[in-house]
Amino acid sequence: METAVGTTAGQQTAAGRTGPRPGRTAPWHWAVTAAGCAALVAGALAANPASGTPGPARPGPRALPAAVAPDPAGAELPLDCGPFPVKIAVSFAADLGDGRPGTVAAAHCAAENGTPPDAVFLLGPGPGGRPTVLATLLSERENLTVSRLALRSDGAVTGHAQGYSGEDVPRFKPDISIDLTWTRKGGGWDRSQTAAPLTLT
Repeated sequence: METAVGTTAGQQTAAGRTGPRPGRTAPWHWAVTAAGCAALVAGALAANPASGTPGPARPGPRALPAAVAPDPAGAELPLDCGPFPVKIAVSFAADLGDGRPGTVAAAHCAAENGTPPDAVFLLGPGPGGRPTVLATLLSERENLTVSRLALRSDGAVTGHAQGYSGEDVPRFKPDISIDLTWTRKGGGWDRSQTAAPLTLT
């Protein structure tokens, strides 16, 4: 911060000598000093209102090793699979920006025939270390098969899915292909989607 310093010009004394004027400070000097002090106080309060010291920065969204995040295989997912087990199709582990380890997983019922639809869940640590479902990002009732999930640098979750426009469409030939994006909004997630080229295998 630059501080302006006021100076006083000499004046002629009765004896003809030059000496300092009586100490007076120009009004603009006080204005500059007050503005500088206000900037320092505002900066200190912005750093930390309580102590004036910078608080620890929370790391942004980032991928995590699967070993430190909830294991989707140990979660009780809200899928009605009857006698069939639940199968995890694709998943990734990450800190989504809230400082907690989480896992985003697509899962479906491992039926013997057909192409069972996927649901997408956000999992977090639960009681006793067992994973718990924090949010359902995609319901199996939408009849989509998820082939990709990923974390974007801004914390959004992205994915790709394919599905069927009707019951008469053969299960081996999906005719819907979409790219999905979930972004955090308040305490929930907003979903958007765009059409994508079909990738038949």
